[in-house]
Amino acid sequence: MTVAAPVTVASVSRPIEDYAMIGDRHTAALIGSNGSIDWLCLPRFDSGSCFAALLGDEDNGHWQLCPVGDYEVTRAYIEDSAALQTTFTTPTGVVTLLDVMPTGDQRIDVVRRVTGVKGTVRMRHEWVVRFEYGTANPWIRRRQEETDEPVITAVLGPDKLVLRGPRLPKPENFRHVDEFDVLEGQILTWSTTWLPSHFRTPGPHPYLVDETIHEEVEWVAGLDLTGVPHAHVVRRSLLTLHLMTHHETGGIVAAPTTSLPEDFGGERNWDYRYCWLRDAALTIISLIEAGATEEARFWRDWLLRAVAGDPADLQIMYAVDGARRLPELTLDGLRGYAGSRPVRIGNGAVGQRQTDVVGEVMLALEAARDSSLGQTDDTWNLQRLLVNHLADTWQDRDNGLWEIRGPLQNFTHSRVMVWVAFDRAVKAVERYSLEGEVDRWREVRDQVRAEVMEHGYDAERRTFTQHYDTHEVDASLLMLPLVGFVDGDDPRMLGTIEAVEKDLMRDGLPLRYRTQSGVDGLSGHEHPFLACSFWLVSAYAGAGRREEAHALFDRLCGFANDVGLLSEEYDPEQHRMVGNFPQAFSHLTLVQAAFQLRGTAAD
Repeated sequence: MTVAAPVTVASVSRPIEDYAMIGDRHTAALIGSNGSIDWLCLPRFDSGSCFAALLGDEDNGHWQLCPVGDYEVTRAYIEDSAALQTTFTTPTGVVTLLDVMPTGDQRIDVVRRVTGVKGTVRMRHEWVVRFEYGTANPWIRRRQEETDEPVITAVLGPDKLVLRGPRLPKPENFRHVDEFDVLEGQILTWSTTWLPSHFRTPGPHPYLVDETIHEEVEWVAGLDLTGVPHAHVVRRSLLTLHLMTHHETGGIVAAPTTSLPEDFGGERNWDYRYCWLRDAALTIISLIEAGATEEARFWRDWLLRAVAGDPADLQIMYAVDGARRLPELTLDGLRGYAGSRPVRIGNGAVGQRQTDVVGEVMLALEAARDSSLGQTDDTWNLQRLLVNHLADTWQDRDNGLWEIRGPLQNFTHSRVMVWVAFDRAVKAVERYSLEGEVDRWREVRDQVRAEVMEHGYDAERRTFTQHYDTHEVDASLLMLPLVGFVDGDDPRMLGTIEAVEKDLMRDGLPLRYRTQSGVDGLSGHEHPFLACSFWLVSAYAGAGRREEAHALFDRLCGFANDVGLLSEEYDPEQHRMVGNFPQAFSHLTLVQAAFQLRGTAAD
């Protein structure tokens, strides 16, 4: 791709697909093809940001290394790692930029290494730190360390950033800038380190770049992807899910970003930097199926801590460390991506009732139990508590998995996942001789199934419905065969697929539901939700429509950007990614669909 010289203030938001992610399993940074880190929260995924140009402009914080003038760009991850290498080709020469967040110790660092490949390239360096989501200028000092090493420190409240490098940028209008030549064979390395502001500035970092790359490549090499289509895309998806699993707590975030819009210029902008029980549970299932069980062990421990106490207090999401209070606030100091406001931090859906989450948790713990992890007394006691509480409350209306902000409904998907919760509890007792109120669970399971068949199925249209009081369909219904509620070739399921194709398809991709029905209580529209498209792949496979399943999967894998990442939604008309990025739900359903197609071929 060809990129023009950078301007001082970005007037137009860069396309979401223009970004790549690097991370260290504590947090993650988004880097544009122009060499600019435009989003980074420190020290955790759900901490405040220090670079927030993604949701505003360059004055809201960014860190850029790129050539002066016009250049062409190619980029790729180093093997199966999260180390990103960007190659800049200019009329006078070629340089590479290696970006990596080293793992293996307690420090939070971003390392950027420029290497002269050919000729001489004039480079520009900008380091613009803005804490508090791009709104607060820090106290910045240029200091000489005890090692005679000059550094720049940026301090505000509890946070400190330390910039190191062979030459440091100079202050200019509340930013630090520099220009310099890179010669062929020259290697220049900078790092930005986060630490609590009351800590002493640490010594030089050993960087651990090669060690980090080796660790990630070895992790991917341990996956079992035999027979899956588009294995390279599946590997990248699994590594992306791995990187969104917090190294210390085990919490799995839905995305590293907030407020990337589902509708450009609209209000459907949400903070996804938290741990949804549903998304995390389905992530764990995908990882276990690929042979990565250690994340499941960490998440299972996180789950026990996060939901400890009264099962009536169960939330649908938590902070990375399991904290419960996630008040939703708006940030008026940011203009929003593509002018999409409000920009939100926190998530008001934390207080919603979403009955399906117990079902997803039971599925994940079943997968862990059936794997090499086995069963623990604590996790089974938790499951018993959750299921017994659900037995008393399952008939209450809820907000559904799409976090509807309209009236509560009897959502069919929610009720099916209630059936899943009791079904998996019964099977756990039957298969592993665990103790539990199995007679009661069987009774409720049968009652739920009968109710869904009576009230959640439209016999005239031959389709399951979004909720009991509507004839509308919902793409979440495509999941019913995946959880064992009906067979994939059951006539009722075949009719549901046809109804989704008739009512929800846009350019061959399904929407979640028809927003014009008013069910969600929000204004505006949205684009096809990629997870729903991957569910349709699985539904086609289960229905025996293998050629269509493979064709759709091929198309969806083609939507990934040049480094294999997917956002929440996709605009097939403008060929643009939409929504928070990268999105765990998109990547986990990609993996799920790949395993549904494993070892098969189109008819």
